[in-house]
Amino acid sequence: MNAIPSVKLIDGKATAARVLAEVREQVSSLRDNGLQPGLAVVLVGMDAASQVYVRNKVLRAEEVGIRSLEHRLPPDTTQAQLLTLIERLNRDPGVNGILVQLPLPAHIDEHCVLQAIDPLKDVDGFHSQNVGGLAQGRDVLTPCTPSGCMRLLRDACGELRGKHAVVVGRSNIVGKPMAALLLQADCTVTVLHSRSRDLQALCRQADIVVAAVGKPRLIDAAWLKPGAVVIDVGINRIEEHGRSRLVGDVDFAAALPLVSAITPVPGGVGPMTIAYLMKNTLLALDLQQQAAHQERTPCPSPC
Repeated sequence: MNAIPSVKLIDGKATAARVLAEVREQVSSLRDNGLQPGLAVVLVGMDAASQVYVRNKVLRAEEVGIRSLEHRLPPDTTQAQLLTLIERLNRDPGVNGILVQLPLPAHIDEHCVLQAIDPLKDVDGFHSQNVGGLAQGRDVLTPCTPSGCMRLLRDACGELRGKHAVVVGRSNIVGKPMAALLLQADCTVTVLHSRSRDLQALCRQADIVVAAVGKPRLIDAAWLKPGAVVIDVGINRIEEHGRSRLVGDVDFAAALPLVSAITPVPGGVGPMTIAYLMKNTLLALDLQQQAAHQERTPCPSPC
């Protein structure tokens, strides 16, 4: 079997390790000045996948020197109890980032909970103030997965200005913020979704394809322009040849001979999400310090 040329593989593990090293250095500098960032992670219920995600987030925080505070709540926690905890974390000056692990139990209103988090502590970037700020191009907390994808793209492509990017999927967590970030980078952006017509023809025009639709191997060689750069956000578990395995939204084997660079699944986008959660915690601390400074600084007249 021939080895895959390393230039074609966008190594998310290696890039995430570099991001975490950057965070570790920044945290060390902050601690030298008497500051230690704090990240609160809230998990409601016993969802197995969520427990794994939370454990990994806490481990990465500890590795880079961010103080982690776990709040594991039983499945029968009421919405009022959860909101009370969030309000306490909002007021705690030692907590710079708050993450409520999704999905929540069915009896809890997810939107209501996410809106209760202080936008300056919303390290997932899901609060409407941060969503709106992203659309306006302001410096706000941005969802971790799209932010990580942008780092991979900049490392793989260099200058993004003027490139045609196609985002397949329009979720609030990945597709929409991904499109907004690509627009900020001066790309021409097309968003494809389940109601789009001529999906393959539109996708074949793209210099950059970001697949985030949750359908295993949906995108094959017929969707791709030769030389395209592909970021595969999909993580789908399938049964194949009697074994369970993870595959992306892109048919990796079919796409590989055609593209100039592609993320594997696993080992591509996944590690970047947690790495950018750590970066967001530092950004949250910085934004909170800026807000505190503005509160202390008298507004010149007229204000």
